[in-house]
Amino acid sequence: MLRALFRPGAVLLTSAVLSLSFLPTAHAQTEQQNLVNRAQSTLDNFLRDPEMTWLQKNLRRAKALLIAPEVVKAGFIFGGSGGRAVLLARDPHSGKWRGPVFYTMATASVGFQAGIAASENVTLVMSEKGVNSLLATSVKLGGDASVAAGPVGAGASGDVTTDFVAFARSKGVYGGLNLDGTVITANDDWNKAYYGKPVLAPDVITRGTAHSKQSDRILSDVTKASGAKSAM
Repeated sequence: MLRALFRPGAVLLTSAVLSLSFLPTAHAQTEQQNLVNRAQSTLDNFLRDPEMTWLQKNLRRAKALLIAPEVVKAGFIFGGSGGRAVLLARDPHSGKWRGPVFYTMATASVGFQAGIAASENVTLVMSEKGVNSLLATSVKLGGDASVAAGPVGAGASGDVTTDFVAFARSKGVYGGLNLDGTVITANDDWNKAYYGKPVLAPDVITRGTAHSKQSDRILSDVTKASGAKSAM
């Protein structure tokens, strides 16, 4: 048996198999794709939640969505991964949804309403100013762009005139999330890892020169929910 394994042909075959086992596949689960998958689950949770009627009704007006699967009150941590979130945005010309772009978010303090200590979070970007601020290197909410906690409850209504409107939900406890003072910065390393090349936010959102088929499901979900055109 050992003699057979070390025949020249056997060695080449064994080496090839070992090499293939370490090659990434199109559907390999990376840290980035895991965050996208969790963001999709978060978005679906908000779209099904009867307490999030304001978000559901006003999603069609949103220019973009910033989604974090988990917000922890200790500091500002999304998903326990150092403050990570994903951005999905409408192309300003075609109206089609594009993304994701990966961001790092940090703030010295977080204001939680309704006693929320940990939650999943969806922030609607309601203005072109808000979108443009995210296309820059970084943006400070409350300074470079305005932000407010979103209305919650089955009967929530009314207009909110800010650039960002933030919502949170956690195990039956609901509330708006005060992101005032939060600094949002594009994560160049994660964007490069996901798209396989150096990518800036405008490459994904406005120019459309970077796209991953692994993002098609979350883009399809937000397209249906917002009544927008398909990005496919």
